[in-house]
Amino acid sequence: MSAHKYELMLIANPELDEHALRKLVDQYLETVTNEKGTVDEVNVWGRRKLAYEINGKTEGNYVVVNYTAEPATSDELDRLLNLNEAIVRTKILRKDK
Repeated sequence: MSAHKYELMLIANPELDEHALRKLVDQYLETVTNEKGTVDEVNVWGRRKLAYEINGKTEGNYVVVNYTAEPATSDELDRLLNLNEAIVRTKILRKDK
């Protein structure tokens, strides 16, 4: 199997400060690096208004991450992110299709 390029967008709890948000994101990106993937770019967009209310929240901390990993690693990252209540929403797109 070969690695693919992915883009992860996640929306985290708006109550997290920048330090806590960065720590949260780094914790999950270790899933990628521990499986010999690479994190190519991390863009923290910060607090933004949501298009619609999610779980009673109208704002969220947006983060976009570009990374390269095996499909199984990306699936595991998605699974782990969905288990965390501080993560409001996630979307992973494969960039090299």
